[in-house]
Amino acid sequence: MKNFNNLTLVIPAKQEHESLPLVIEELKKYNIKKIVVIPKNENYDYIKDKKIDFLKQAGKGYGDALIFGINKVKTDFFCIFNADGSFRPSELSKMLNKLKRDKLNFVFASRYKKNGKTDDDTILTAVGNFIFTKLSFILFSTKISDVLYTYVLGKTQSFKNLKIESSDFAFCVELPIKIQRANMKYTCIASNERRRLSGTKKVNEFKDGIKILFKMIYFFFKKNK
Repeated sequence: MKNFNNLTLVIPAKQEHESLPLVIEELKKYNIKKIVVIPKNENYDYIKDKKIDFLKQAGKGYGDALIFGINKVKTDFFCIFNADGSFRPSELSKMLNKLKRDKLNFVFASRYKKNGKTDDDTILTAVGNFIFTKLSFILFSTKISDVLYTYVLGKTQSFKNLKIESSDFAFCVELPIKIQRANMKYTCIASNERRRLSGTKKVNEFKDGIKILFKMIYFFFKKNK
C-alpha cells in the first residue's frame, strides 16, 4: 500500500452514485485521506470507509465544492480528484514528488503535453480547451497546456492564500490566473485521462464556456484597474 500521509484528495461528487464507489475501491490501494464533497440533497451512506470525510456542500457548483473541500483540508498538500474515474491515482506519486523536488506550489496534470493523452475528451471540449488555454497564455502569461483539466496537486496553504471565488467551472481558469499573478511556482506534467466510468459530464460546453470566457475578461480588466 502506497503511503500519502500528508496528502488529502478533495473529491467533488455530484450525481456520481455509480462511479464513486468504484473510485473509492481503487483508492484503497493508497493510504491517503479523502474528502468527498456532495450536494445537500444527495446521500452516499452506502459507501462505508472510515478514511473518508463526507461533507455536505453549503452552496452550489463545481468550484464551490472544491473551495469548500480544500478549505477543510488539514494536511500540507491537497489534490483535486474527480469522482468519475477519469483520473489515474497512479499519477499521484509523480505529481507529489515533482512538487516537493522542485519546491513548487502547484503541479497541473496535462493531457496535451508530450506522452499525455485523453480517452474522455470530445472534439468540442478539446477545441474549447485549446482556445481557453491559448487565451489564458495570451492574456495572463500562464504556462499551462491544459487549462480546463482540474487534476491539480498543490500546497494547501498556497491555495487558501489565493482566495478563489468562482463557484462554477470558471474555477478552472481563475486558479491558474491567480497563481500566475501571485508569482507562485508551478508546472505541468503529462497525464493520461481515462474514459469516465459511468454517468454523464456535468459540463455544458456552451453555457459553461460563456461563463469561463466572461470570467477571463473580468480578470483581464480587473488587473488593469
